[in-house]
Amino acid sequence: MERVKLQLFLFIASFLVVSRSSFCVLGFNVPSIFIFGDSIFDAGNNHYNTNCTAQADFSPYGSNFFHRPTGRFTNGRTVADFISEFIGIPLQKPYLEAKLDLVNGNRKEYPSNGINFASAGGGVLPQTNRQMGVTPIQHQLQQFKTLVQQNHITKKQIEQSLFFFESGSNDIFSYFHPLDAPTLNPDAYVQSMLTQATNFVDQICKLGARRIALFSLGPVGCIPARILLHGAPVSKCYGKMNKMVKNYNMGLENFGKTIPTKYPGSFAVYGDVYKTVQIFRANPKRYGFSDVTDACCGDGTLGGLLQCGKEGYKLCANPNEYMFWDYFHPSEHTYKLVSKALWSGTHYRIRPVNLKTLANMSTNIQQ
Repeated sequence: MERVKLQLFLFIASFLVVSRSSFCVLGFNVPSIFIFGDSIFDAGNNHYNTNCTAQADFSPYGSNFFHRPTGRFTNGRTVADFISEFIGIPLQKPYLEAKLDLVNGNRKEYPSNGINFASAGGGVLPQTNRQMGVTPIQHQLQQFKTLVQQNHITKKQIEQSLFFFESGSNDIFSYFHPLDAPTLNPDAYVQSMLTQATNFVDQICKLGARRIALFSLGPVGCIPARILLHGAPVSKCYGKMNKMVKNYNMGLENFGKTIPTKYPGSFAVYGDVYKTVQIFRANPKRYGFSDVTDACCGDGTLGGLLQCGKEGYKLCANPNEYMFWDYFHPSEHTYKLVSKALWSGTHYRIRPVNLKTLANMSTNIQQ
């Protein structure tokens, strides 16, 4: 344990030394958060994309907090929302909503608290769910770059902001889909995912990002929608799928460790969502869950045969006692617990430091 603590201290110390920035604890010096990923983070981008069929812009999505559908694929707030609240800044608007506001003259500039580029159904591989009209991370990156090039986002804002990245669940789920026969073996497929994910983070760092949070995938093999896949077990998680998830997560974490050396002045943390969720599943009552298997909203076995809100769906009486809101996505209660673990959790949940510590690192860029 002492060796681990020493290594952690030396790692952070070396980051402070090689950085072109000087860091000190002055409170949450985070003016904005830029968010990239899939339905775990999507705050409504797909709603503004008329060509997209992956939607959650109908009841009962959003019913337990916003009291209306917002495009979020849950009954309330997501991790990005909770972290914004912890920091004390407004929730980020979806990029396409903010862009439409400018086009319609409802506002003169993009929000100063950051922008959410995430698109439900998107992946790290450009071809994942392309037929659904979703926005993969490559296109999300280009949207961000365009705003930078047009001076809607300044260099100073980039350097002071937090960057959230989470994507890959849809790629792995698609690998097992009967309509999309894979041409690569599992290891090669995961490696192709990591190539795209690390290239994305590389580009963000080259644009000047200083503080990056890389969130692992959760146990995708445990979602109720696994019953839609041929050969997936009903009584337990899908082991083959979770193995790919863990291999991807390990690669993402290892890449994050290289960022301070590869990009002096930049720093990355790795949020271990997978282990955090598995802890909830192992001791559900302790965390307020009565059901960590079935979807609260849906129909059929595990509630996984029908999307929440579609004709014939059923809704549980106590959504926040369920780990899963719908056949793919966690409930707001699950997101809140995950957010707390990432915000102030120990090295077991997020490393090398938690998001609260990351938010306390204030940058004073020396030109």
